[in-house]
Amino acid sequence: MTETAEQEKFGMGALFRNQVIRTILLSVFFLQIGIWVRNYSILLYVIEKTNENPVAVSLISVAEFAPIFLFSFIGGTFADRWRPKRTMIWCDLLSAISVFAVLLTLFFGSWKMIFFATLISSILSQFSQPSGMKLFKLHVPEQLVQMGMSMYQTMFALFMILGPILGTFVFQRYGILAAVGVMGVAFLLSAAILLMLPKDPEPEKEKPKTTLMQEMKQGFGYVLNSRVLTLLGGCFAAAGLAIGLTQPLGVFLITERLGLPKENLQWLMAAFGIGMILGGGITIAVAKKVLPQMLLSIGMAASAIGMVGMGLSTELWLTLGFQFFSGLFMPCIHIGINTMILQNTEEAFIGRVNGILNPLFMGAMVITMSAAGWLKTNLSIVYIYEASAILLFIGIITLLPIMKKPAASRGLKEGM
Repeated sequence: MTETAEQEKFGMGALFRNQVIRTILLSVFFLQIGIWVRNYSILLYVIEKTNENPVAVSLISVAEFAPIFLFSFIGGTFADRWRPKRTMIWCDLLSAISVFAVLLTLFFGSWKMIFFATLISSILSQFSQPSGMKLFKLHVPEQLVQMGMSMYQTMFALFMILGPILGTFVFQRYGILAAVGVMGVAFLLSAAILLMLPKDPEPEKEKPKTTLMQEMKQGFGYVLNSRVLTLLGGCFAAAGLAIGLTQPLGVFLITERLGLPKENLQWLMAAFGIGMILGGGITIAVAKKVLPQMLLSIGMAASAIGMVGMGLSTELWLTLGFQFFSGLFMPCIHIGINTMILQNTEEAFIGRVNGILNPLFMGAMVITMSAAGWLKTNLSIVYIYEASAILLFIGIITLLPIMKKPAASRGLKEGM
């Protein structure tokens, strides 16, 4: 096949002709509207209702992130059991139903039920997200997976800029009832769009029946017996530790290192988001030519450089520049991770592999997030950002044994 024919078969045109990619991207568009309106309208509503009570505000984060620990592996296991299209549609429908139930309670004055909307949709996403990965594995040619993931990541990056603006606008202009209504409609539209996905394959009739606990055990065994996935897990843990160290401390870069009011933190977030959008576009262009483990390593190296630069900088323009640089390469990390999982995992184990690796990252992040405040009182913020960069380089080192060869040549489960 000539290079031109190859480009036509697996280029951008082929990407948008793929029904699964088109449908999932459109579904994600409406889901992101619902999620960002949810996140910001509920945050502003709770701040308003509780007079900025920090405990109440922190409970929003608990409702959003706790399900990742509690339900990620369980959701991934069930995602491997259930049909992916049906699972995703039901998750969106149940999210919409829970949101409209909360809307009813708000009419009767029980405002605290607003936490329920975040909790339920966050739990259901632990079942829906691995099902989406399974659909990529089932219906997207391997040559298009990395480009498809690039488009997927660019959608998330776009909403990092637009999401807070949209959520804040809806709440301030129309109030919490309208915001909750927007959430419910967005989830319903996502469910309706998912009906366009290809029919789920029929389950194997000859497949032996296993219990939930047996399937969980098989999932852990699968990851431990795969050299690629085990090394990726080590990389996940190192990255989680690194990000957790600096996640709560961005405001101190503004107030201590730069000597500016805390409100300037918004410019750091904007620089990062703009970088992600541009980086997503660049990554789409180069995705076919670069191995996913190389993409991941490049992204982590850039983040490490950004951490060092932001920690040392005492000028706003320089700090913004390093933040933009980190954002520019952040899609490399997300795309590299997801592509490596898809290329090195059999379709029957996609959910469980996601369910193991994601909590590994989140758990590591929470450990260092919990210690970050104490470290900040005892160490210079410069040292903390340098330590974060070192952890990212440790994550890169864990990938060195699998850096050169493409995933297909190593096989799915090395060492089994």
